[in-house]
Amino acid sequence: MTGDHQTLALLLFSVFIAVTLAITTWVSRRRRGSTEEFYAGGRLFSPMENGFAIAGDYMSAASFLGISGLIALFGYDGLLYSVGFLVAWLIVLFLVAELVRNCGRFTLADVVAARMRERPVRVAAGAASVTVSVLYLVAQMVGAGSLVALLVGSASQQARTWMVIGVGALMVVYVAFGGMRATTWIQVVKAVLLMGGAVAMTVLVLVRFHGDINALLNTAAERSGHGRDFLAPGLKYGGDWTSRLDFISLGIALVLGTAGLPHILSRFYTVPTARSARRSVVWSIGLIGGFYLMTIVLGFGAAAVLGSDAVRASNTAGNTAVPLLALDLGGGAGSTGGTVLFAVVAAVAFATILAVVAGITLASSASVAHDLYASLRRPRDTAQDAQRAELAVARIAAVAVGAVAIGLALLAQDLNVAFLVGLAFAVAASANLPVLLFTLFWRRFTRRGAVWSVYGGLIPAVTLVILSPVVSGSPEALFPGLDFAVFPLDNPGVVSIPLGFLMGWLGTVLSAEAADEARHAETEVRALTGAGAA
Repeated sequence: MTGDHQTLALLLFSVFIAVTLAITTWVSRRRRGSTEEFYAGGRLFSPMENGFAIAGDYMSAASFLGISGLIALFGYDGLLYSVGFLVAWLIVLFLVAELVRNCGRFTLADVVAARMRERPVRVAAGAASVTVSVLYLVAQMVGAGSLVALLVGSASQQARTWMVIGVGALMVVYVAFGGMRATTWIQVVKAVLLMGGAVAMTVLVLVRFHGDINALLNTAAERSGHGRDFLAPGLKYGGDWTSRLDFISLGIALVLGTAGLPHILSRFYTVPTARSARRSVVWSIGLIGGFYLMTIVLGFGAAAVLGSDAVRASNTAGNTAVPLLALDLGGGAGSTGGTVLFAVVAAVAFATILAVVAGITLASSASVAHDLYASLRRPRDTAQDAQRAELAVARIAAVAVGAVAIGLALLAQDLNVAFLVGLAFAVAASANLPVLLFTLFWRRFTRRGAVWSVYGGLIPAVTLVILSPVVSGSPEALFPGLDFAVFPLDNPGVVSIPLGFLMGWLGTVLSAEAADEARHAETEVRALTGAGAA
């Protein structure tokens, strides 16, 4: 990497960081210091603003770097991520958005507590939300490490470590001082930048092949080293029954996981009404749909322009395919156009990482403070003192969660970021989605069913990941020198998601207590009409 690349990219990084820190400073001076302001931005955002913020929150480093990289390496099989991430929003739109906005206040646990109002339920939901958030954060940190390694021309552990630590420090600043309002505006700015960068890159790829999609796909197949197999299913997931089952498991996790992601659910509380929440989702689906269509072009474009071997040589997981593609499309290494386009794409990717980690960190700190701390402390303080203490805990939690994510990211730097997000989706779909759907739609659901549902999905999902080839038993594992992999699948969703639903049902039918019919009726009316919503 030439000095011009490094200087220009670092300059753009610095500009974005300066702008976002200015937003954070401005918001911190206007903040009222209430939990509603910190967690939900005062519920003052319009559907369009929130839709852009949701898109900015969702279109992560996994989308921009990871998906395109997987398509560049594995062709058709990499499309699963693009399709799964987009289809998942139909579930959010039709089953979750309005109902969650009406029933909750700040977090997923609020929705469940609307019926149960029990401490164990809130603690279980809070623990699951923090676990999902940390896994999601790890993926973003890995993307940051890959990006700086490409930027400075060094794959050294020290360079990646300092980049990951820097991203972690910035996200703590955004969350601790700016809260939801600053995080939202950072995500809006990032969504605009990302869509603009993706559109520019897509146009350049299509211009390179004179708008001929068939020529693009044929060239990608030729330069992939796999021939026509590159355009057919099975290159990554079609070898044996294990890989095919892994394909099904990943697909289920991607489609069902979005509705259980804490940082996505928390965005529905930033608008004033349930109708606004639904309109926010419509805005976000339009933006996200267009973006994932472009990742397909970028992935096959990287394979056609660079070749799969060149992508793999730069980063074995394919995380640097898009920046390398930008360098080539701009005129190649050493050219002014290549330098500018590479720097812009690298800066957009960096902005993507910063914005997403800020949203996830805010959601996890809210779960720690609002669900875990608030439910375990003794209610002896006044309301004002309790809010002040909860906000202090939220800021401390942001630091702690960031530290854990940094530590795990340093272990997982050789894994594809889209793959890591797939694990987070599996845990979200296993632990959060079953309890959410049971709470909203099952009249007989009880407190025991809620607790069993969360832990019955969370514990198997995390355990199976630990016992899978992701952690040990393969050269690409977190601990390649160890081998305690007894679970054959990389993604646990096909086992852990049904277990979450099964344990919720089993806990309910074996519960000695009867469900509170009156409270369910109250929750149902509130969910459907918004009467009494915060």
